[in-house]
Amino acid sequence: MVEKVITLENVSLIDFLGPDNQNIRQLAAAFPGSKIISRGNEIKIQGQTPVIQRINDILSSLIEHYHQFGQVTDKTVSQFIGSSDEDLEDARMAAAPDVILFGAKGGIIKARTANQQRLVDAVLKNDLVFALGPAGTGKTYISVALAVRALKNKEVKKIIISRPVVEAGESLGFLPGDMKEKVDPYLRPIYDALEDMLPPEKFKFYLENKTIEIAPLAYMRGRTLNHAFVLLDEAQNTTPSQLKMFLTRMGPNAKVMVNGDQSQVDLPTKQKSGLGEALDILRDVKGIGFVEMTAEDVVRHRLVKEIVYAYDKYDVDQKRAQAERPVRPARYYQPGQPRPAGDELPTEDLPVNNEQI
Repeated sequence: MVEKVITLENVSLIDFLGPDNQNIRQLAAAFPGSKIISRGNEIKIQGQTPVIQRINDILSSLIEHYHQFGQVTDKTVSQFIGSSDEDLEDARMAAAPDVILFGAKGGIIKARTANQQRLVDAVLKNDLVFALGPAGTGKTYISVALAVRALKNKEVKKIIISRPVVEAGESLGFLPGDMKEKVDPYLRPIYDALEDMLPPEKFKFYLENKTIEIAPLAYMRGRTLNHAFVLLDEAQNTTPSQLKMFLTRMGPNAKVMVNGDQSQVDLPTKQKSGLGEALDILRDVKGIGFVEMTAEDVVRHRLVKEIVYAYDKYDVDQKRAQAERPVRPARYYQPGQPRPAGDELPTEDLPVNNEQI
């Protein structure tokens, strides 16, 4: 038997639970194989995992209904008990239109900054969107949430998420395990986001039947991606040819997102990033959305925002210092022509004849 605890916040218990907890009693009666216990502002659910998930969905819908209407009645409870999972989702979305998705644990996933909301709006309006910005601004998380929502709403038939596998100081060939085990660490942030948004059983099912594909960028070559929500993450680590290859995979009824942070390129020093080139080439193409995130959109620990600010300031100072550095003009002299006074070569620049030492 599994146990889950739901904490009621900013809720009047009498209006939500009903007189003598009648709403919770009614819900418990609909699931006789489980236990629902209300103590203070906590509701404890005990039972088998699928039943707990169903009760959790109903309670989450009731909470959203309460925040919209200020009360939960026995008729509301009966209506939600008899609703399908899709109907519950629709009711919750209607009660909270700014919500992108309700997570696997009932949590609300929505835009938390103005630029995150611009990203959500851009995806609704465009079939191809570039999301740019520093670490911690929610690019990946919001993108994955939009992909899961599109799948749940049957707007697409599958989700395809990819990242370029760029080695950072250690060759993949020296890592233990088969190719999947070597590559999975690069894709771990995608798995983490999906696990927040989908129940474990459904996530596993989607992976097994290829409804959700998570793969390195190299696996995209030669494919046409139809009826899919396609996300390329960490696009700053693609080469120009790789990014062009990815963008030209776009098929009918596809939504494509390209996320990247141009300040964190892990490519070899002499290798040009495909993201910067793509932005220059595609900036004026109609139907493509571009959303720029900034340090103000960082939603991680407060220090992440300060770190981003510090690095940005350092980059600006370095460029300014380089621009202000005096450059010695080049002068050309005929062979044997004496140099003007004050224009002699510094001693350290003179050639050394080892035979004279």
